[in-house]
Amino acid sequence: MDGTLTVLFLAASLTDMALNDCPTGCLAEREATSSLSFQAAKVEFQGDLIGEEFYVGYDFGTTYGPFQPTIGASVTDAGAIWVGAGAKWTSKDMFGGPFFIEASLMPGFYDQGDGPDIGGALQFRSSLGAGYEFANGVTVLASYDHRSNADTQDLNPGLETIALRVAFPF
Repeated sequence: MDGTLTVLFLAASLTDMALNDCPTGCLAEREATSSLSFQAAKVEFQGDLIGEEFYVGYDFGTTYGPFQPTIGASVTDAGAIWVGAGAKWTSKDMFGGPFFIEASLMPGFYDQGDGPDIGGALQFRSSLGAGYEFANGVTVLASYDHRSNADTQDLNPGLETIALRVAFPF
């Protein structure tokens, strides 16, 4: 997987910003719902499912235009750890109804443990998913993400996860 998810994140979020945020301030700070999320995933490396991953994330209660700051950490059953911070975009403000699309980009640090060597500690995690928001604000999201070092190292095979995430609002 190349930078396709990153391009989708930028295209969706910047288009949303131009259409919905710029008339009142492109990157204006706004209140948002903070949430704590938990995710279970299958880990894919070079086309093979190699294990499982658990992820926990926190979305801050502020947006800057369409960008909501987020942090996250994950650990695989092989002891690989990833910790990062970045931004996410969601289509919740663009479309009515409980269904939404979400994309994110999070630079972070990776320790391979007994997991695969994906080319160094600096790894960018980009994600795309589709979700549903219940009346109480809880969301469920199915997502696909890609981690790579964006060719900052000679070795860059990438790592993917296929996940199901549940987020609880504060």
